Amino acid sequence: MHSQARPRPVVLCVLDGLGERTEAAGNAVLLARTPELDALRARFPHTALRASGPEVGLAEGAPGRSDLGHLTLGAGRAVPAVGGRIDEAERGRRLGANDQIDLALRIAAYDNSRLHLLGLVSDGGVHSSFEALLALIDAADFREIPVVVHAFLDGRDCPPQSAMGYLDRLALHLEGKGIVGTVAGRHYAMDRGGHWDRTYAAFHAIVRDHVLGPEAPRADTPFDAVSQAYAQGLADAQVPPTRIGDYQGIRGDFMCDFAASRPEWIWTGEEIGLAFNIRGDRMRQLTSMLTGQGLAPEIALDLLTDRGKPVLAFPESHYFCLTEPGPGVALPVAFPAEPVRATLGEVLAWAGMKQLRLSETEKACHVTSFFSGGRIEPFAGQEDRILASPVLGETYAEHPEMSAPALAEEASRAAGTGAFDFILVTFANPDAVAHTGDLSATVRAVEAVDAAVGRIARAVHARGGALLVTAAHGNCERMIDVAGSPDPSHTASPVPFICALEASDPTALLQGGQLCDVAPTILALLGLEPPAAMKGRSLLRPRGG
Repeated sequence: MHSQARPRPVVLCVLDGLGERTEAAGNAVLLARTPELDALRARFPHTALRASGPEVGLAEGAPGRSDLGHLTLGAGRAVPAVGGRIDEAERGRRLGANDQIDLALRIAAYDNSRLHLLGLVSDGGVHSSFEALLALIDAADFREIPVVVHAFLDGRDCPPQSAMGYLDRLALHLEGKGIVGTVAGRHYAMDRGGHWDRTYAAFHAIVRDHVLGPEAPRADTPFDAVSQAYAQGLADAQVPPTRIGDYQGIRGDFMCDFAASRPEWIWTGEEIGLAFNIRGDRMRQLTSMLTGQGLAPEIALDLLTDRGKPVLAFPESHYFCLTEPGPGVALPVAFPAEPVRATLGEVLAWAGMKQLRLSETEKACHVTSFFSGGRIEPFAGQEDRILASPVLGETYAEHPEMSAPALAEEASRAAGTGAFDFILVTFANPDAVAHTGDLSATVRAVEAVDAAVGRIARAVHARGGALLVTAAHGNCERMIDVAGSPDPSHTASPVPFICALEASDPTALLQGGQLCDVAPTILALLGLEPPAAMKGRSLLRPRGG
């Protein structure tokens, strides 16, 4: 494609969680009315892309993931997942020998403190590793360090009410080694949509009661806490943060540094924390509250005080993360991400082009750091616009449209200005709503995204641009398992790829592609050569070629 004829802008719409599957049963994509996507498929070339397993840096047969899907889309190549390094260390019985984990254990042993392990107790494989959790418990036990597990319950990357089995395995492994201190659904402990009240409920249960405030809910055993939630019709993800047995919170006291220029009394925790999720983005809000770093401006600081004095659960030197916790939080990391260079965003910056990244808070880091290969700072010429995810209701099933209409308006307006060469917009709906297990709500989510794509398409084509539509992984196309039960987890399905380009030089698409081919395709449309680091290929070919 000649540079003087290149389309502008090139817009990439990522419909997160929308995979390809021919069977209609439990398939929200086929059950939804999608006139806009149907029209694009009828008019423009389209294909399917592989978006799971080795194609996104995972093991053979592993379902795709949002973070790795966006990483692959932006990098133009599959990048090995950090979870693979953790699995390798666990299988080699070397997890406890990791420099940062070893440091955490040595501090706990020296201070005669407990080790608090915080993370998702699940074998869903997306956010945590159950085997890594067991290995960390064993590493602490070897050094005679008592463990307190704060068990966050899944129900999204595994069946909605499957926590009992995981808790049973955990309880057996903890015998003589430690306790479960709290349980909490990921709806609370792993919120990343800015619902800080939910995060605070988990913080309160884990840390301590205020002298004048209400006590955290309590249950005799983890199983009692889950049973009580089930009796109320709740799934694992919605289990309220609950203290277990006689757990009273983190040990600490009021302290003051009288050598400081302005001495201040602070209630400070005196124990060690380790966040064991293999993805840090879902625990960033809780980690911020626990360490006082990266708190959003709207946080009511009186939530984090006792009798007017600040509460710091874990000083910076006493809280460790298995993987990167995210922007604004600087903490010891056992398995830091390896930077990915020569991504699509970086190549556009090299060429002096302008780019816009759009999403709602539910997928904010996906369009920023993940798409940029782990880089947090925007590139030259890059603008990020993150719209607020809705706060109505307990789950997105109650508001399946989420922020799709507002995103469509923002993307359409940006495309119409002609200010950007490239625009990335990610819609969270198909994935976020499918994770609730509610098929009818997910159908509505797909329909909302369909309408949004149609609106963006019209704005892009009116400007002479090109619209590319794909997904980071599958989910909503298979929401019922073989037994007929709700299945809210990711899939290994291929994802769609549509190239909607109105041009005098029409193109067809190569078949048999994968997510890493999208970045080279975008560069080809923009008249740029892909760097050697990109292993993908452009999917464009002239008709008849």
